Amino acid sequence: MRMQLLGGLTARQFLSQFWQKKPLLVRNAISDFKGVVQAPELFALAERPDVESRIVRCDRGTWKVREGPISRAELGRLPRSNWTMLVQGLNLEVPAADALLHRFRFLPHARLDDVMVSYAVAGGGVGPHFDSYDVFLLQGEGRRRWSIAKRHDSALEPGAPLRILRRFAAERQWLLGPGDMLYLPPGWAHDGVAVDPCFTYSIGFRAPSRGEIAREFLGYLQEQIDFNGLYADRGAAPVRHSAEIPGAMIEHAVAAVRNIRWRRNDIGQMLGRYLSEPKPHVAFSRPRRRLARTQFASRCRVLGLRLDARSRMLFRGADFFLNGERIQGGARSRSLLVRLADERSLPPGARVPGDLAQLLHAWYLAGWLHPGERDE
Repeated sequence: MRMQLLGGLTARQFLSQFWQKKPLLVRNAISDFKGVVQAPELFALAERPDVESRIVRCDRGTWKVREGPISRAELGRLPRSNWTMLVQGLNLEVPAADALLHRFRFLPHARLDDVMVSYAVAGGGVGPHFDSYDVFLLQGEGRRRWSIAKRHDSALEPGAPLRILRRFAAERQWLLGPGDMLYLPPGWAHDGVAVDPCFTYSIGFRAPSRGEIAREFLGYLQEQIDFNGLYADRGAAPVRHSAEIPGAMIEHAVAAVRNIRWRRNDIGQMLGRYLSEPKPHVAFSRPRRRLARTQFASRCRVLGLRLDARSRMLFRGADFFLNGERIQGGARSRSLLVRLADERSLPPGARVPGDLAQLLHAWYLAGWLHPGERDE
């Protein structure tokens, strides 16, 4: 199916021709796009300590960053030009931003990260830089001029609080208006400068490094493997060099390391837990008036249910992962769990087996899902 979001390309065409290969500019990717947040709502989010926000500005050639929370009084003291407010995780706070993120579900949920919004006054930007991940830059209200380059000097501006390229020469430039979108693969240098007050929505993707995954897997193995057995040296003879590490202690360590065994399935389980783990600052809101299990089941039959925007759900084979926890779905439950993971909701009237109903109610009590269809 051809997608307006991708400029008339099918998802397969986009992935084969552009994804991680070259940029794509799409005019009018979303018709009549007005954005998903207005300035007063954004400023209110930036005031909250549980929302990641920052102000980036260039003052007489010097870059400065102010981490949030940011008060209205502080915003009122900012100049009329050359600053940008960034708010991360907009999809966790604004249902329309969550719906925007899931327009990109032709890509794996395991790769989707979040929606970041940039509000910039004229001249505002974060300087020329490059990212190690893919990004879609969707223009909301206002206009922003984007300059990009594939080849660039990787030297950074000394002393800058951000990774800003010291020298940047644009190879191509575009002016984006509401609804226009620019896709950039990893490593492409880019610089976006607001022509007038504007909103830009960045749909970012996770790209964990091999080192990051290896460290997580070592931690996972530490939880899974039993390393019982203390070092002992009964009957040892007096040593000639007291600072020399005993050979018996080396053998003791070798035997411990030999206990570290893993299978391909261990990797899958670690990735499922790791990639579904919410970010550290994320907190779930438990229902104020808790529904009993029968009441919850009845309401879901009428209204359906949906995952909370903060919930991350993935699966691999018979293993399902929700917010860092592994769940094994029975044969009767698997199709429903797959649908919940893929679509992040279940429709009214879905027939839920008893064991799954109990599990869904526990997730509801934890604030991980809610009765009612998804708010688009």
